[in-house]
Amino acid sequence: MSHIQPESTIQADVLDDLDHLLVTALQTSPRARWEQIGAAIGVDATTAARRWKRLTEAGYAWLSCHPAGIGPTPPVVAIVEVDCAAGTLHQVAAAIVDDPHLITIDHVTGSRDLILTGVFPDHSALARYVGLRLEALPGVAATRSQIASAVHAVGSRWRLDRLAPDGRQALTPDQASGGTVLRRGLSSADGLDHHLLALLGEDCRTSAALLAERTGASPSTIRRRLDRFHRADALIYRCEVARYLSGWPVAVTLWGVAPPDAARITGQLIAQRETRLCASLSGPHNLLLTVWLRSMEDMSAFEARLYARFPELTITDRAVTLWPLKLASQILDPQGRRIRGVPVSFWHDPAAERTEEDLIRRLAEPRRPGPDRMPGTPDHA
Repeated sequence: MSHIQPESTIQADVLDDLDHLLVTALQTSPRARWEQIGAAIGVDATTAARRWKRLTEAGYAWLSCHPAGIGPTPPVVAIVEVDCAAGTLHQVAAAIVDDPHLITIDHVTGSRDLILTGVFPDHSALARYVGLRLEALPGVAATRSQIASAVHAVGSRWRLDRLAPDGRQALTPDQASGGTVLRRGLSSADGLDHHLLALLGEDCRTSAALLAERTGASPSTIRRRLDRFHRADALIYRCEVARYLSGWPVAVTLWGVAPPDAARITGQLIAQRETRLCASLSGPHNLLLTVWLRSMEDMSAFEARLYARFPELTITDRAVTLWPLKLASQILDPQGRRIRGVPVSFWHDPAAERTEEDLIRRLAEPRRPGPDRMPGTPDHA
């Protein structure tokens, strides 16, 4: 087991070995007791808790939790590219950063300005959001959307991997500490479930006893509900660290073309140390990969390894993240430090719904052709 000397003063913008061990331990088991966390990293519980408090207050690291989905069908995961008019990028980003269903927002290089990852209850909700929300915003010049037909890996699986094997064995892994976006979730949820999910979204380490006190339910009822959440793989836990302090400061999104039967490729891609997100997409560029790299120089070497291992895979485009404005529902500053969180839920906008209803009414009214027009000819023809 690793033994670290009692904590020293955290210097500005520097994480020491204890910090990295602590983050790895919480990535492995986010709801473990501080006694377990301390035993895994070689310090006492008080030191572990105090150090974590200081990291989170500085925005260097954080925990978050949100539901994988509620309902009989899995949510629709979409990747939306946004082009902004000159000088409006930050205005557009500020307008959408609190949209509760947007999990990530990245300002990137290349042929688009923003890349959004969002979850929607169905395809019509995605169409409503893009057509009646995004494209109506001042500054949005164009959008392009693709649906993830399968999500093979997400950032909740990524680890700093600083713990020795005996340190990992000292922790009891949470059933919901990893996994993908497209989980089973809850087929239904009552008022207590929603209350619990909201409280866990505020602090995923809240104890069953405190959850019982805040909800008015008994501790045994709360424990049964939590067990149900975990059995259904209904919660996505994330322990993140500001990327520039992680040792992996460069984030790159790659688009590729893979053969229709790409299971062998995706199965190996998700095992790569650098992989944060791997998804199959609905468009001609049918594979999306987001990786964290040690340096910009590593990008060419990483792609070379991909081509050597997967000659049937073609990388068609790439974008480097300049500002990760939102990561796993947390708003970040340009350095990737946490500012605040946004509770995750499906987007709901009564104004957009009314606009859609008006459009449907107009579409339902047949247009009478004029005397010199063929039926169906537009007015402007």
